[in-house]
This record gives sequence, structure tokens and C-alpha cells, in this order.
Amino acid sequence: MKPLLSALFILSFLVTALSAQDRITGSPDGDVSLKLEIERAIAKGASYLESQQNPETGSWSDPTLPALTALPISAIMGDPKRDPEATLPSSAEKGYEFLLSNVKVDGGIYGKGLATYNTSLSMMALAQSGQEEHLPVIARARRLLINQQQDFDKPGEVDNMFDGGIGYGGTYAHSDLSNTHFAMEALYYSQKVLADTEYDASSEFDLDWDAAIEFVSLVQNSESTVDRLGEAFALRDDDDGGFVYFPANTKSDQIKIKGEDGKERTALRSYGSMSYAGLLAFIYADLDRDDPRIASVMRWLQNNYTLEENPGMDSQGLFYYFHTMSKALAITGTNQLVTPEGNEINWKQDLALRVMSLQQPDGSWVNEESNRWLEDDTSMVTAYGMLTLQHIYRTL
Repeated sequence: MKPLLSALFILSFLVTALSAQDRITGSPDGDVSLKLEIERAIAKGASYLESQQNPETGSWSDPTLPALTALPISAIMGDPKRDPEATLPSSAEKGYEFLLSNVKVDGGIYGKGLATYNTSLSMMALAQSGQEEHLPVIARARRLLINQQQDFDKPGEVDNMFDGGIGYGGTYAHSDLSNTHFAMEALYYSQKVLADTEYDASSEFDLDWDAAIEFVSLVQNSESTVDRLGEAFALRDDDDGGFVYFPANTKSDQIKIKGEDGKERTALRSYGSMSYAGLLAFIYADLDRDDPRIASVMRWLQNNYTLEENPGMDSQGLFYYFHTMSKALAITGTNQLVTPEGNEINWKQDLALRVMSLQQPDGSWVNEESNRWLEDDTSMVTAYGMLTLQHIYRTL
């Protein structure tokens, strides 16, 4: 394979780049000891992942879900100690071959379904390779993701609350924040990879980014969201600024509260992993740093900071939470978080130590408290653990 761009260049913007916005200022001193600990943890995780790869297919975990192979590839490729000029690790080479075997005629990269999720994560892994041969695959996959954007409107009807967002696809068509932010991420970075190449066609066919932000804004708890959803909904003060999975969320994420008029209304519970996903979506859409929606979610995240759980969801999705947290805070250049009491939090050190404390003796990670969202899959969760540490490492 002929390298198109320096793998170091591609990796650097995939894990730490932001848009043209100014980064939050600050120059962390770095902690040599912590970096060495992180390097060892990542190396152990990589060894574990290599031991779990299917030697025949090159896949990890469920072969019908290419995303579960894309995540380990990204974790292995993102090792900060990997020589960017060296040939690709053999495990990554085999993994890429598996991803390419799942390319569909519509440009998507998926097995039996969940086209958005699988295609988005596969695109991110392919973009890290720096290989020219992957460019046409990435370009076709972009079209699939763009075509997944929802527009339910009919002439004369009021805008549908799911318009502008992206869902899993197929039987799970309704938009949700998780898939929307994954797709926005893949489209944002793939546009950079394809820039100034024969496959750069973003000006001809691109996501409706304004519509995407309209959807993302609707899953952020705020007075304007409540006004849009209707009088059956209300807002709890401690949920203001946080995000939910999708508008009019599932019953498990609804809270019944009584207003001053005595009427019972539904409030949607904000939670940590989706709040960081919402922040990332704003970043990928190049929202102005001074936008009140960004200030609002940052306030919620700081007020609800914890590493003991995924705020609002207990242990469910804990490693997804760690991953989105490290990614969002790293690419926004956030060096410290501040509690409501004014105490500064060294989130980098705290999160790195927390994640490393959960690593198993064999180098793996797993959510021992909850299997929701596949967090009993050791390969996927190990990739989350490694990626979390990699985002932190590059800020030190």
C-alpha cells in the first residue's frame, strides 16, 4: 500500500484536531511518570486485542458488526509509541481487509444492518491508515452517511422533531444523538482526508450541517427545547444544558414532575455520555466557541462531573462516557474543569488513573457492572480504554 499522507499527520488531527476555532488557552506541564504509565497500559491493551483477533477473518467480536473491528483498529493505530513511518501493524492490516470486505454497493460499510454506526466508525479507522487505496472507499461511504440524514417533512406540515439528525438506518430510522455525532465526526474528518485529492467532492454533496445542528439542539435540555416539544414536557433545573439520546426519549429516561399548576409533565433526564456527544457534535459543526449552547453544556458537565459513573445512567455506558469525555475535553483544549464550588479538577490525571485502575491483569477492560450497549464485550471496551488514554496522552 502506498502511503498518501503521513500517518502522524492524520493521527494528530483525528485525535486532537479541532476546527479553525481558537483552542482554550493553557500549556500543561505534562507528567512524565503518568505518560509512562499510560504507555504501558496501552501496550498491554494492544497485546490483548491482538490475541483476540480472528486469525482467519481479521475481525474482532461479532463479524456482522464491522464497527467492533474498526474500534480495535483505531486503538492499535493510535498507539502514541507506534512509528508513523513504519509499515502498518499486521493486526491492523488484517482488520482493514475485513472492513473492505464489508463495503456495500451503496458505499456503506456494514454487515446486516446499523449502517450509520458501522460505516462511521469504519471510516474513522480507514482515515487513520494514510493509505491512498482507502480514499475512494471513504468517499463513497461519505455519500451513504449524508443520505442517512432525516427529512420527514411533507408540504404544509410543521417540522418533524427528528429532521436533520441521523439514526442507525433500516428499521431504526429515527434520529438519535449517538449516531448523529458519530456520522458528523466521520464526515468532518473524512473531508480533511479527502481535501485536495480527486475524491474531494464535499462542495457538490454534503451534509446539511445547519439542519444537523437544529436536531442536536433539540436533544439539549433547555427552555427552547421544552417549548418545541410542547406543553406535556418540562425542564428540571439540574438538567438544563445536558443532552438526551433523542427527543421524547424512552420511558427509562423520563422523569415525571409536577409544575406550579399541579399538572404532571415529562422531563427528559440529561446524562454524561450524551452530553459529551452533544458537545462533540457542536465542535464538528464549527459552532462558535461563545455560542450559549456550548456554554450551557459545559456548565452541566462541570456541575455533574464524576468518574464513578456515567452521570444520570449509573454504570451503564461507563466506558463510552470515558471515551467521549476524553475526546471532547482534549480537542477543545480544556485543561481544567471547575466544580460549582470553584474547585479546579485535573481531569486528565484523574481520568487516566481511573481508567488504568480498571484494567484487568490480561490487559483488557470490561464493564463489570453493566452489559448495556455491549460493554461486556472485552475487545470493544478495551478499545475504548486505549482510546481514552490516547486522547489524554496527547494533551500532556
